[in-house]
Amino acid sequence: MAEPLKDLYNETFIREFGEKVKGVHPSFSTESFIGEVIDEHWDERKLKERIRHISITLGKHLPSDYQDSLDILYRLDKDCEGFRYLFFPDFVEVHGLIKKDWPLSLDALERFTARSSSEFAIRAFILLDPVLMIEKMKEWTNHDDEHVRRLASEGCRPRLPWGQALPMFKSDPAPVLELLENLKNDPSLYVRKSVANNLNDIAKDHPKTVIETAKRWHESGEPNTIWIIRRGCRTLVRQADPEVLSLFGYTDILNNPNIITNAFIRNEPDSICIGETSELHFGFQVQEKNSVKLRIEYAIDFVKANQKTSRKIFLLANRDFSDGEGVERVRIHNWKDLTTRRHYMGIHRISLLVNGVEVAETQVKLNDG
Repeated sequence: MAEPLKDLYNETFIREFGEKVKGVHPSFSTESFIGEVIDEHWDERKLKERIRHISITLGKHLPSDYQDSLDILYRLDKDCEGFRYLFFPDFVEVHGLIKKDWPLSLDALERFTARSSSEFAIRAFILLDPVLMIEKMKEWTNHDDEHVRRLASEGCRPRLPWGQALPMFKSDPAPVLELLENLKNDPSLYVRKSVANNLNDIAKDHPKTVIETAKRWHESGEPNTIWIIRRGCRTLVRQADPEVLSLFGYTDILNNPNIITNAFIRNEPDSICIGETSELHFGFQVQEKNSVKLRIEYAIDFVKANQKTSRKIFLLANRDFSDGEGVERVRIHNWKDLTTRRHYMGIHRISLLVNGVEVAETQVKLNDG
């Protein structure tokens, strides 16, 4: 079993970091720092709680002057790179939110994001003054460093996983979209992925706005921009939004159902236990003079604990199909519990989807293992 992420922060790591601090700030007490970090509640703390606890404790052991503390971190940040050092930007969030310190804090977040990421810490500043922060992030969209340009997008994502919610941008994404305009043709894949994920976040609350943006951006014909909107509209594609499917050249199956014939899907065996696997047999034939672009998926309406259902869609194929082409395949599906999904007994409906249209269905009975 994989080691929990929170265990990256262990006594060995805390000691190594303490020695790094002492190397540039001799009065720093490594042993005292370790003792306060690894306290009686340490084992109970989750990942983000450990990061925050380190930030708070570090502030107690560095000079009380915020500028002096940052200067110490600046002298060692080149040797503190990667996920484990998220407490550098978190330190800024904890100790630098007073408005008079914002110039120092924003410079620090800009610097630290290249070593780990300031995408979580920046959100506290956005919540306090979204107008000022959007203007600052617009400046960052023109930065030479791709990490800073990515921060401009990732930091204001309305639905950033693990991040504080930004309700003002969930309600009105216009300021975010203005910012993304500067990044829609960014040469860095690292940045483009963030822009696409930001668009996908917005699409969950404002699909029509994202569709309008995607259509406008699509007209540029820029390969980098096209890549962004394809990835940024992925939720809308899965939802088979007609405008989005048309934008990306998918064939309209809803209004031309005769294109797909002899469609079937069946699950073997039709009764299994939680934790087992089954074979999904599916197929269809294309009847169209010209080639057609099809997204083939299967959907499972998972039974939940309350006996209601929740649909999850799985991609099978996404390509052009020629006239008369027949498809017959088998996909193994694993019914074991995951950290993100638990399985419950009951009848699970399974559908074969072509460009979002159900063309065949079956079911499986899931039993307690």
